Amino acid sequence: MQTHDAKRVVITIEAVMESRLTDALQTADVTGYSILPVLGGSGRSGPWSREGQVSRAGGMVQVICIVHPDRLDKLLDAAFAVVERHIGIVTVTDCQVLRAERF
Repeated sequence: MQTHDAKRVVITIEAVMESRLTDALQTADVTGYSILPVLGGSGRSGPWSREGQVSRAGGMVQVICIVHPDRLDKLLDAAFAVVERHIGIVTVTDCQVLRAERF
C-alpha cells in the first residue's frame, strides 16, 4: 500500500483557549483536527491533575492536526499566535498517511 508524507502537529494548550486556537486554525485553512482532553501531567511548575476540578479553567486539551508539508508553516504561524501568550506546547513530527487527498 502506498503512503504519503505528512506532518503531525500536536498543540497542548489550556482548555479555555480551545476555541481561540481552533478559530485560528480554521483561518489558516486547517479544517481537520481532533481535540482530546489531557487528564494530567508534569511540567515546569511540577505535576498537575484535572482530578477534582469542577470547571475547564484548570484543564488542558490537545489539538491534533495532520497536514501536507506545504501547509505546515501557515498552521504553525496561526497556532503560535495563540500559544505564545499562554501555557502550551507545539510539537511537529513526520508521519505517513494513506489517502493523501484528505490532507
